[in-house]
Amino acid sequence: MKNYNILKGSLAAGAILLAALTGTLQAAHLVHDIDGITGPAFELTARAGHLSTAEGNSVYFWGYASGAGRAQYPGPTLIVNQGDTVTVTLRNELPVPVSILFPGQAGVTASGGSGGALTQEAPAGTPDVPGGPVTYEFTAAEPGTYLYESGTRSDLQTEMGLVGALIVRPSGFVAAEGSANRKAYAHADSVYEHEFLFFLTEVDERIHDQVEAQVRDGLPVQVDMTKRFPVYWFINGRTGPDTVLPVNAPWLPHQPYDALVKIHATDRVLMRVIGAGRDSHPFHHHGNHARVLARDGRFLSTAGQTGGTVGADLSYEVFTVPSSPGSTYDALFTWTGEKLGWDIYGHAPGDPLAPGEYAPDHGKPFPVKLPTDQDLTFGQMYSGSPFLGVLGTLPPGQGGFNPVAGFMYMWHSHNEKELCNNDIFGGGMMTFLLIAAHPTP
Repeated sequence: MKNYNILKGSLAAGAILLAALTGTLQAAHLVHDIDGITGPAFELTARAGHLSTAEGNSVYFWGYASGAGRAQYPGPTLIVNQGDTVTVTLRNELPVPVSILFPGQAGVTASGGSGGALTQEAPAGTPDVPGGPVTYEFTAAEPGTYLYESGTRSDLQTEMGLVGALIVRPSGFVAAEGSANRKAYAHADSVYEHEFLFFLTEVDERIHDQVEAQVRDGLPVQVDMTKRFPVYWFINGRTGPDTVLPVNAPWLPHQPYDALVKIHATDRVLMRVIGAGRDSHPFHHHGNHARVLARDGRFLSTAGQTGGTVGADLSYEVFTVPSSPGSTYDALFTWTGEKLGWDIYGHAPGDPLAPGEYAPDHGKPFPVKLPTDQDLTFGQMYSGSPFLGVLGTLPPGQGGFNPVAGFMYMWHSHNEKELCNNDIFGGGMMTFLLIAAHPTP
């Protein structure tokens, strides 16, 4: 039955993708910060739930929840400020002990619970009588992108979903767009306009099925992790095409975070990429190279930095973020339409330049003959503009593939098998970049 559901779902994947993009993007706005919860104090609970995959499967998982909320995959994104004293209190409703580690954070203390191999653990519990609490405390000394994860039988528990993202904003951070202090680090080169999280993981559903059966039957949780073979690949807890659905989509109750990038041409986009699984996931961003500014929460350039020693600029450009296991990457991406050979803004001769416009292509028309209204009546490929489209009425019967006036690139894993849901092509670690026309809000 599971295989039948997978096949049935995969046959409809193309139609679902188009519908998802259309419905999501029509309502999209372009002001974007990372979705998460702000600290410095957090209450997390380890709970069980079921993940939905785009082809119709359901996978048992363990995840961190915010307080009394649902278990999430990945866990809630924790957002704090540099210098904060961060406290995370953990309770446990799972039938095994769990804990939290904070890689990249110095001086983490833990109190309560019972001693584990790496840190204090919240004992096994139930929804009625949770184990714990355990309280973890540290000072967020360095800005950057980090992950947190279970330190108890981590090979199994991170596979099951006990992972999440931690973002530390630099001192003096200002959230308002256009601010010179809207930065990822205490450096002018890290100023950005939009930020997006790409939390990359993989799942072997056979392990999850085995754990679910053992928990249901009241047996000890014992799994041979040497036989692990993932068949699902996730961005922010979703497989494509669900990655483009809205934040907090009600039919994905345990997977609240989206992964659809929405920008204008010339916007500076901060990509926070986390390799949170055991496999490497080369994350390929079509449209332009990105400049990697930081690794594992450490800025790669001190040039121009105030205070301290000024050193070499170690940032570098890539067309694919490597995303090795356990590592985080902060990269800046900008799209300009440079050297396409035509004016992406649709200017008429004599129109003024747009901000950041690639001037050599100013006023150059799209290099095809545009269709007439008659051609459009029952067609599907043209939305009213040579490139970015227009927002307005289309001819009768014309829905169009581009109703939101945007130009789209696919962003995805460069490991081909990871573009699949359970070995069926058309899903997995895949999302999109939408470049909206100026002056779309």
